Amino acid sequence: MSAVAVPLTRPRAAVRRLRALPGAVQGAWVVIGLLGVLVVAGPWIAPHALAQDVLLGVAPAGSPGHLLGTDALGRDVLALTVAGTRSALIGPLVIALGSMGLGLLLGAPAGYRGGLLDSLVGRWCDLVLALPPILLAIVVAGVIGGGYWVSVAVLMVLFSPSDTRMIRAAVLATRHRPYLEATRVLGLSGPRVLVRHVLPNIAPIALTNVFLDVAFALVAMSSLSYLGVGVAPGSADWGRQLSDGRDLLFTNPAASIVPGVMIIVAAVAANVIGDWLADRFGVGDEVRA
Repeated sequence: MSAVAVPLTRPRAAVRRLRALPGAVQGAWVVIGLLGVLVVAGPWIAPHALAQDVLLGVAPAGSPGHLLGTDALGRDVLALTVAGTRSALIGPLVIALGSMGLGLLLGAPAGYRGGLLDSLVGRWCDLVLALPPILLAIVVAGVIGGGYWVSVAVLMVLFSPSDTRMIRAAVLATRHRPYLEATRVLGLSGPRVLVRHVLPNIAPIALTNVFLDVAFALVAMSSLSYLGVGVAPGSADWGRQLSDGRDLLFTNPAASIVPGVMIIVAAVAANVIGDWLADRFGVGDEVRA
C-alpha cells in the first residue's frame, strides 16, 4: 500500500516554515511573537503594574516577590516592563503604518504621473527631511500641550518623506514595463492602473519598509518618553522607565537596564525581519536607505 500524505495542521505547518528560516530570522520572529502576546495580554498578565509601595521604595533585583526589584516608587520592575510593552510598541507600529500610508498616497501618484505633481511632492519631501524629527516633536508637543498621540502624529508626518521617495522610485521602476503599457493601450484610467496593477507589484517593498520604520520609530518614541514628552509621568512605558530609573543604577540597575534591553531587542528584531524580507523579495538597497 502506498503511503498517504497526512496534511499538516496550521500550527505544525507554521512551525515547519519557521524552522526552515535562518537562525537569526527565527529568533526575530519568536521575539516579535512574544512581544505581540505582551501587547495584547500585558494588562491581564500584569494588572497591578502601576501599584506603588512607597514604604518599600527601591528594592534590588532578586528581592522576595520582586524578581527584578522595584523602582523609586516601589513598583515592580518586571510587571512595569510587561505592561509598558503596549505603549512602547503600538505607537511605533501606528507611525510605521501611517507613514507608509502617506508614502503610498503621495509617492505612487507622483511617480506614475510625473510633471507638476511629482515636483510638488519632491519639494514637500525636501522640506520635511530638512527638519529634525525629535526636536520638532518636542516643540510641537510642548506648544499645543499634546502627549503620546500628538508625538505619534508628528513622527508619522516626519517619517513619511523617506517612504514617499521610496514608493516613488519603485513606481518609476515599473512605470514603463510592458504590462503597464498594455493597460494604457486598453484605455484604463490612471487610478485604476495604480490600484490594481502598480500597487500590488510594489507591496513587497512597502511591507519591507514598514518593519524598518517600526525599528526607527521605536527608538524615536522611546527617546521622546525618556525626555518626558511622550507618555504621561508615571505611565508604564520603556522610555519612561529609562528616565525614572537613571538615578537607580547603583541601587537597582535592572530598573534601567531591563527596559533598555527590551528596546534594543525589539528594534533589532524588526530590523532583522525587514532585511530578511528585502533579501527574499529582491528589494534593492534604496529601500534600506
